[in-house]
Amino acid sequence: MTEANKQVHKDTVVSVDYTVKLDSGEVVDSSAESRPLEYLHGHKNIIPGLEAALEGMEVGESKHVTVAPADAYGERVEEAMEWFPRNAFPADVELAPGMMFQAHDAQGNVIMLVVREVKDDRVLVDYNHPLAGQTLHFDVTVVDIRPATADEIAHGHVHHAEHH
Repeated sequence: MTEANKQVHKDTVVSVDYTVKLDSGEVVDSSAESRPLEYLHGHKNIIPGLEAALEGMEVGESKHVTVAPADAYGERVEEAMEWFPRNAFPADVELAPGMMFQAHDAQGNVIMLVVREVKDDRVLVDYNHPLAGQTLHFDVTVVDIRPATADEIAHGHVHHAEHH
């Protein structure tokens, strides 16, 4: 590996151990109970504020990163809620506020919907990402860096042995 490939930069596959907390100190995600997050750097596979902060880091290096909402999941948009008929949801699911569902937008992208209110005949869903409006505090450690393959660069994401 050349000296440049020992650092996080565009077109490298980066593995990081991380814990992310809210301002309150609540842990909202961590790689501690799973494996490190692996992503293709410079291809918008992770939130922009974290990707920018990882640029230039080396294997074994750790950092605390605070990411404002604008560089994470955006600000909350209160108007981004909509009432749906109850029958738009599976009949065998007992709906409750806080439940999350995956749906597809008009372009076919996966979006998360959060149930905010349930009435007998309708359900209020929130299109905001669950972490929209939150400042995120990451503790990250770079655990591995490797050059991306030509296919990974062309496709814009990491290829794992079990895929592709």
